[in-house]
Amino acid sequence: MTGREVQLVTYPRGEVRPSDFRVVEVEVREPGPGEVLVRNTWTSVDAALRLRLRDKAPAGYFAAFPLEAPMDGIFTVGEIVESRADGFEPGDTVWHAAGWRDYAVVEAGMPALGGVATLTKLDLEVAPAQAYLGVLGGNGLTAYAGLFRIAALREGDVVWVSAAAGAVGSLVGQMAKIRGHRVIGSAGSDEKVAYLLGELGLDDAFNYRSGPLPELLRAAAPDGIDVYFDNVGGGHLEAALDALRDSGRVAVCGTISEYDADDPPPGPRNLFMVVAKNLTIRGFRGSSNVDLLPEMTREVGAWLREGRLRYRETIVEGLEHAPEALAGLMRGDNTGKMLVRI
Repeated sequence: MTGREVQLVTYPRGEVRPSDFRVVEVEVREPGPGEVLVRNTWTSVDAALRLRLRDKAPAGYFAAFPLEAPMDGIFTVGEIVESRADGFEPGDTVWHAAGWRDYAVVEAGMPALGGVATLTKLDLEVAPAQAYLGVLGGNGLTAYAGLFRIAALREGDVVWVSAAAGAVGSLVGQMAKIRGHRVIGSAGSDEKVAYLLGELGLDDAFNYRSGPLPELLRAAAPDGIDVYFDNVGGGHLEAALDALRDSGRVAVCGTISEYDADDPPPGPRNLFMVVAKNLTIRGFRGSSNVDLLPEMTREVGAWLREGRLRYRETIVEGLEHAPEALAGLMRGDNTGKMLVRI
């Protein structure tokens, strides 16, 4: 059997280009003892992949993708076509971490992406398969852990979420609303702002491109904020430090504003606000909070069934277009989760 896989051929400088990748036909081996063969159906596209498209990924993060080799470590779902592993049968829908390819041979029980993408059978009665790449997968875990564990959401907190129309941000805003908080979201277009206010029901939202960011935030939160969920970094973090009230908290799960930059921008110029206001800034990864996955799945699954939490997907058709999907994500073309249907 043969199948296609996407390989990286050169590390991008600046914006991601489809020409940085190639699609090749490779032989697919049979599964050995304890392994399954999966026909992939959906694969994830996440901004954090850009950090691995370098000759050296950030220290302490997942490894850089090697050139001209399979891009291991990308969340995906698919259907088992052959199994030699106990507990898995042909026809089972599973998630694993060998995405951006047609077929994958996966070892059962082998930890992947910090344990969050270890081969797992999925319950399609709760949600369709692709939802486990977003709202019920790594994005849902990142939102849930960041808001409730890292930011330690407290009664009465006012929350600002950047990139609030994205895969993680759109969930954070809704989770905070479900828990009864005032929530402000920011995004990069008027269309996305309308989505935040209309479909997601946030209390206020603004297009950060429409004026000076500190002024836009001040208008939305004249009395300040208590929690900033940071997906962007850079000037957004600087604005948050000014707006945060005493003992405010910042949960940093991404800094997408610098992912394409050849030279990272300087840090916030007002960092002393951390001292003056007794602030807490804490970075985290969803995969470092995998112990919360059962709790997140239970809570978020209930919110989905009750119609209290919504999610949107931006779908690109065809494995060969996965690099274009990543480039579009980095430009902000998506609303909600960016997915490739294989």
